[in-house]
Amino acid sequence: MQIDKLRGKELDQLFKSILSLKDVEECYTFFDDLCTMNEIQSLAQRLEVARMLMDGDTYQRIEKDTGASTATISRVKRCINYGNDGYQFALARVAKDSKE
Repeated sequence: MQIDKLRGKELDQLFKSILSLKDVEECYTFFDDLCTMNEIQSLAQRLEVARMLMDGDTYQRIEKDTGASTATISRVKRCINYGNDGYQFALARVAKDSKE
């Protein structure tokens, strides 16, 4: 697992801080302080690319709808195919929560 190389006190603190947030508004506040607007938009874009790939959309459609480069789309696809299933379980939970 690639993330094992990053494990440590600082990353644990970051993840625990994110998990402590209670709602979307707290996330907006925290991430506005933590990241630049471009960093936040890049993270959101990657998640949308993953959702679209898992829905079967083409690279051309994803590029047109999200503005993501083919390199970004390829990287996300590689994570979906060979990664740790992070996109899959996060997006499945969001979809489930939106149906409830």
